[in-house]
Amino acid sequence: MDSIKDKVITARLPLDMYKDLDAVAEQRNRKRGAIVREAIEMYLSTWADYQIAIDRLKNSADKVLSEKEFLNDLGWDI
Repeated sequence: MDSIKDKVITARLPLDMYKDLDAVAEQRNRKRGAIVREAIEMYLSTWADYQIAIDRLKNSADKVLSEKEFLNDLGWDI
């Protein structure tokens, strides 16, 4: 993982969060840094999905469907 492209960051965590992080790292037999990287990757992925949803809501050309319309478009007769 150590390469010229890696950057180091420092963050302060509340003690309870630090203890939780240690517990997860121990349970998964991983280093704290690996757990933090994974958590950041998950957050950034979720954030990207959120941004796409917001952009679509702001786009007046992108039709917003009700649940019934959506299921009907899928051909589901529920």
